[in-house]
Amino acid sequence: MQITCWGVRGSVPAPTPKNQRYGGNTSCVTVEADDRILIIDAGTGIRPLGHELLGTDQTIHVALTHVHSDHVEGFPFFKPLYEEERTIHLVDHNYEETQWSLLERFDGFHFPLTELEIPATIHRVQDNGVAFLNDQGFDLSRRPVNHPGGAYGYRISLNGQTVVHIPDNEIDPPGQAVAPFDDLVSFCAGADVLVHDAQYVQDDMPEKSGWGHSILQDACRLARKAQVGHLVLFHHDPDRSDEALDAMQARARERLSPHGIDCTAAYEGLTL
Repeated sequence: MQITCWGVRGSVPAPTPKNQRYGGNTSCVTVEADDRILIIDAGTGIRPLGHELLGTDQTIHVALTHVHSDHVEGFPFFKPLYEEERTIHLVDHNYEETQWSLLERFDGFHFPLTELEIPATIHRVQDNGVAFLNDQGFDLSRRPVNHPGGAYGYRISLNGQTVVHIPDNEIDPPGQAVAPFDDLVSFCAGADVLVHDAQYVQDDMPEKSGWGHSILQDACRLARKAQVGHLVLFHHDPDRSDEALDAMQARARERLSPHGIDCTAAYEGLTL
């Protein structure tokens, strides 16, 4: 299994000279095995991914953790959409009583093209998306996490390896948690790689409490309790510079290395 980060920034794209090493594109991660690729979220990071997939014969699946703009805004610029011979499996986002498709961005108003003008063949999976992805060869489960408007975390196992991807989650939210800490520990337990929201530091609180993102120390606490092999810090704040992320990575490594856990602050192009 190969995991690649194409967009690691949260909230809004932030391409500035101060964050060139980590990158300014918003959330997009791929999980690959053999000739299959699962794209999780379609922030602006999906645009450079699309250039890499042009002309390939990989089977493309796209699923969402939630539908905030930083997780869907790049989809109309995904080049494989414009390959006539391409088929893309597009899993609708279903959360409680709501359903939303990335195709809704193609309405001729928010984007110049309509759904009917997309050259590629779109296989829209409207129901039982998790079951469909399992049928496609991804041993996958998901659970709701703590994020305003509702979001999912994914656990995926392939060829004896497991990754848990939770890009937006407030481990210690104000009020009642959708995903209590012990439940998160169980969901992440023993994963080889945990990619988790670490957008904030303690100095961001209490102003950002309730915004749906975790502070660094809580992400480290989850990694320790779940006994994961490698924590990848994700969903970086748009105002966080390369130097600030270097410092966060160093603090996390100091916390985790005594427990035998590796740690990396996600950057565009990171491949595990």
